[in-house]
Amino acid sequence: MFFLSDKIEFPALELASSDGLLAVGGDLSSERLIYAYQHGIFPWFDEGSMILWWSPDPRMVLYPDRLRLSKSMKQILRSGKFRVTYNQNFEEVVRNCSTIKRKGEDGTWITNEMITAYKRLHDLGYAKSVEVWNGDHLVGGLYGVDLGHVFCGESMFSKESNASKVAFISLVKDLIHKNYQLIDCQVYTDHLASLGAEEIPRDEFLKVLNKTVKG
Repeated sequence: MFFLSDKIEFPALELASSDGLLAVGGDLSSERLIYAYQHGIFPWFDEGSMILWWSPDPRMVLYPDRLRLSKSMKQILRSGKFRVTYNQNFEEVVRNCSTIKRKGEDGTWITNEMITAYKRLHDLGYAKSVEVWNGDHLVGGLYGVDLGHVFCGESMFSKESNASKVAFISLVKDLIHKNYQLIDCQVYTDHLASLGAEEIPRDEFLKVLNKTVKG
């Protein structure tokens, strides 16, 4: 187990445990968070726990051009039922992600400390949100960290059926237009797999993450 100091650095990713736990401690300063994401590391911990830093192998990702759309989702997107915006209500998206009830989960890992930290990242232009509206009501959305060529998804929520999928699909289509190479989904879920996400070796993920973006 590696305990972090005030210095912004992490151990080699190869030293992570089999479930991806790399280090403990440190802080959620913007500098440390940006450094972590740029090196394939993210924080994930429960209320009252020390900060835990992860870099799982394999890594769940979506190559944008491999997005999978069902016929029913295509119909929903065409229906115009939902309206999608970007970065219009970041904090409310994060707070909804923290409070939404999830099957098989008790409590939340999105603590007030996390909300404050990611709001700072948003103010710096790194953290982004997608909002899904039904009329004037916020019914779904997601947020994550934008590295310019890779979008690191953090969490999503849905108050109406398919609203989070609409957020994710809209994000993917936007990133395709901007020539993003990858969406980091972190760990496997059936929900993400149904949309075309897949597990790849961490080394393969890091190769994309470390690529120099050409204008």
